[in-house]
Amino acid sequence: MLADKQYNTNQLAEELNIDYQTTSHHLHVLANKGIITTEGDKYCKIYFLSKDMEASLKEFNQIWEKINV
Repeated sequence: MLADKQYNTNQLAEELNIDYQTTSHHLHVLANKGIITTEGDKYCKIYFLSKDMEASLKEFNQIWEKINV
C-alpha cells in the first residue's frame, strides 16, 4: 500500500480494517526498522516507504512471490 500512496495512521487502519492503536504500534515498529519514513508532526504524520525500501522493493517482491508459490 505504502508503495503506491502516502497514508496517515487513521487511513491505514480503515483500509486494513484493524484497530487504530494496533496500526499505530506496527507503524512505529516499521519506522524504527527503517522500512517506512514519516513526515509531519504528532497529529498530522504521514507514512511512506523509506528510500532504502523503495530501492529494494523489486527484489523483495520477487522473494515474496517465491515464498507464496
